[in-house]
Amino acid sequence: MEPGGESGCWFLYFAYGSNLLRERLLLRNPSAALCALARLQDFKLEFGHHQGRTSSVWHGGTATIAQSPGDEVWGIVWKMSTCNLSSLDKQEGVEDGIYVPIEVNVHTQAGKALTCRSYQMKDYVSGPPSPQYKKVICMGAKQNGLPTDYQEKLEAIETNNYAGPVPIMEEIEAAIKAEKINSA
Repeated sequence: MEPGGESGCWFLYFAYGSNLLRERLLLRNPSAALCALARLQDFKLEFGHHQGRTSSVWHGGTATIAQSPGDEVWGIVWKMSTCNLSSLDKQEGVEDGIYVPIEVNVHTQAGKALTCRSYQMKDYVSGPPSPQYKKVICMGAKQNGLPTDYQEKLEAIETNNYAGPVPIMEEIEAAIKAEKINSA
């Protein structure tokens, strides 16, 4: 990385799914720093299975954004080092063709427009998320203070009632616990 942190070293990432939760994103992308809460206009949040296959990580549908005039998706803009671009792409399953990176224009609560990288699932069949995945999204929305009515919308999402093990959830919970110990 060049010294001085020129903009070439950083990119903005708009998260709307499990990466709303700081501990989830930091598992694989340690450079992420909170930049702003933001709204993506004319899109809606959907859950689905890529090519009809259930996520082996989350055991249910995962989040994506679909164009939908008049709707909005709230999320978080993270500022990230370009050295984490490949780890983020990997987490989003870009090389497997599950998600594709897209550029979105979002508006912060202060009304500032930002151009961000985000991800959209390709070729998916709608399907509900696991309770664990929904929980991570709701925890992230709460952690970062997304608008209350949007949080309520997230809380109302139906799940597939999956009750088996979700190793990534255990990893996230362990990270949260470790933070609590460190900040105690």
